[in-house]
Amino acid sequence: MSTPPDRRSRKRLVTRQSISDAATRLFLERGFDRVTVDEIAAAADVGRMTVFNHFPRKEDMFFDRDEEGREVLRNALRQRDARVTPIETLRLLAHRLVAEQRPYVEFSALSQGFVQTIAGSETLKARARAIRDELAQVVALALSECAGREAADPDAHLAAGLLLAIWSVAFLQAHQTFRERQDTAAAKAVFLALVDKGSIALKAAMAGTPYA
Repeated sequence: MSTPPDRRSRKRLVTRQSISDAATRLFLERGFDRVTVDEIAAAADVGRMTVFNHFPRKEDMFFDRDEEGREVLRNALRQRDARVTPIETLRLLAHRLVAEQRPYVEFSALSQGFVQTIAGSETLKARARAIRDELAQVVALALSECAGREAADPDAHLAAGLLLAIWSVAFLQAHQTFRERQDTAAAKAVFLALVDKGSIALKAAMAGTPYA
């Protein structure tokens, strides 16, 4: 059983969430590049340095679920059923995340606001690309660990790069489907169908390795 956070930790989490909520609201209303850190601090009723204590970079306030997403990927592979291959484990993870309505696979009017905000900012687009590359490294390491191979295993890095490419295409196509049809169910179906198709190709590409 995990230990409940102490009062100071709870207060810190509340402050962090307050800053994130204020920043997100301003970013969606006005665009990322038109909002200053001072304005975020004022909206959250905290000092400028408090903002930086919680978020070293302005874009970290926008991508505040980044670390949570990394942990989800790590845990899926670390806790996988030994009878299920790593690639299949990650395919099933995509289905589970959609079924659980996790925010990073949400296709709705709200998520469209996030996508449009990213599209309107070169800073956010650059950070999104960096996060994808960082996630590929996280997946590669988790894959190599679960297969008992070295962290530099080229097969693990190839599988991770292909996986992130598949999920990225599926994500963008699902959002395009929602923009065109305003239908969340249809967007989810597109996302999962592309993940499934991509997983078939990925398994074929990695045949003969412990990942397929």
